[in-house]
Amino acid sequence: MLETPTPDQKDPARIQNMFAKVAPKYDQANTVLSAGIHHLWRKRLVRWAQVQAGDSILDCATGTGDLALEFKAAYPEATVTGTDFCQEMLDHAPLKAKNLGLDVKFLWADATHLPFPDQSFNVVTISFGIRNVADPLQALSEMHRVLKPGGRLLVLEFGQPEIPVFKNAYRFYSEKILPMIGGWVTGQKEAYRYLQASSSEFPCGARFASELLSPAGPFEKIELRALTGGIAYLYRAQKGH
Repeated sequence: MLETPTPDQKDPARIQNMFAKVAPKYDQANTVLSAGIHHLWRKRLVRWAQVQAGDSILDCATGTGDLALEFKAAYPEATVTGTDFCQEMLDHAPLKAKNLGLDVKFLWADATHLPFPDQSFNVVTISFGIRNVADPLQALSEMHRVLKPGGRLLVLEFGQPEIPVFKNAYRFYSEKILPMIGGWVTGQKEAYRYLQASSSEFPCGARFASELLSPAGPFEKIELRALTGGIAYLYRAQKGH
């Protein structure tokens, strides 16, 4: 049996194995652990993407398809594709799309080697996935590659709150409560210990923009927004024309 990966040892097979185990209860766990706030964060990303009629959208690390489906529901005329490298997670997405009456294409793909030609999409996104990629810079470079000139890359990822009292309260929740509840819902406590640890150590805010987003470009403009006191961050980078 594969061990639960540590944040500094992101072997792809270990990550796949971990997500395969939590896949059946992944959506339920997300809703419980975030009190549903993750849905609001995704809606903000969709609005900030500034999708135009007829745009093509790629959602990397789509998991069970939530963000891809959010885009299609908001912009029915857009072409939406969702990819993930964990087939067990991806297997849940088509049924969700069918139940919602949404036409979204889902396929297996590694974010570090996207199977699309250069300049294929107007919008490329990744939500709560970039920190789990073995080579985040390579993945972001691939996303830049498949963006059309003027296209937007949007990243939604966990951060680390800086407000003193809130920071301490959130740390206690994420270190002590989150793994316990995640384990109770999914039966995979160690997976949620990893997810917490990876969130606490991954660059966020200006560090993410300067250390990962900017080198993946060139981008003509990079913006960021802290969400819910810095629990999460939303980034938008526009490719030059």
